[in-house]
Amino acid sequence: MKTDIKKVGLIAIMIFVTIPLWSQNSKRNSSRVPLLNENAPSFTAESTNGTITFPADYGRKWKILFSHPADFTPVCTTELMELAKMQQDLKDLNVEIAVVSTNSLSQHKDWVTSMEEILAKNNNPVKIKFPLIDDSKLNVGWKYGMLTPSHESFKAVRGVYIINPDNKIKAITFYPMEVGRNMDEIKRIVIALQTAENNTVLIPANWKPGDDVLLPYLKSAANKDADEQPSGYMYYTKLDK
Repeated sequence: MKTDIKKVGLIAIMIFVTIPLWSQNSKRNSSRVPLLNENAPSFTAESTNGTITFPADYGRKWKILFSHPADFTPVCTTELMELAKMQQDLKDLNVEIAVVSTNSLSQHKDWVTSMEEILAKNNNPVKIKFPLIDDSKLNVGWKYGMLTPSHESFKAVRGVYIINPDNKIKAITFYPMEVGRNMDEIKRIVIALQTAENNTVLIPANWKPGDDVLLPYLKSAANKDADEQPSGYMYYTKLDK
């Protein structure tokens, strides 16, 4: 009788341990990074700015969803402080920002306070106005394929998802844990995407705002400046100001 009770107890323990592992593995197998031009996966979550539904709450704006590995870590702190200093520039570009990690809402709030104090000490008294999203249950991470296993749990990768006003994903970048993101490059990508979309043009390598762009079609070889072009299949032009 005692042996039977022990067997039942061991089976119950195995089930208790196995179900969460099966659930996590099932999610991992079904999780993937959304493809370019797919709809941005929708979610509702708590954040430092209250409950948000992403991307619907941001309407006809460009959106950037940043994911980071953990609060109160040095590289992530430098990234979000740079993002805070750039938030008005991005707002001027009709861009809204949201940041997500697997930390809790209370940790997010404490971290925001800490970063604002650091910024003030460095003569940059900036308030962090964008939301930090609580993804402690990993729901957002699975939907965006942004989770990577660490030695003790899952953490969000250093990812960036740029989403247009139609809520289509237009650019995705992943950085390694050890290397911080270049916020100026992220801003350049947004401007490049907006320039390409608004003017029906292509953006060449190393392009900066104000540089010549490429036409997606070829001009006639009889055009007066055809000889100035590098090739018959490349046509640079200036944008009308």
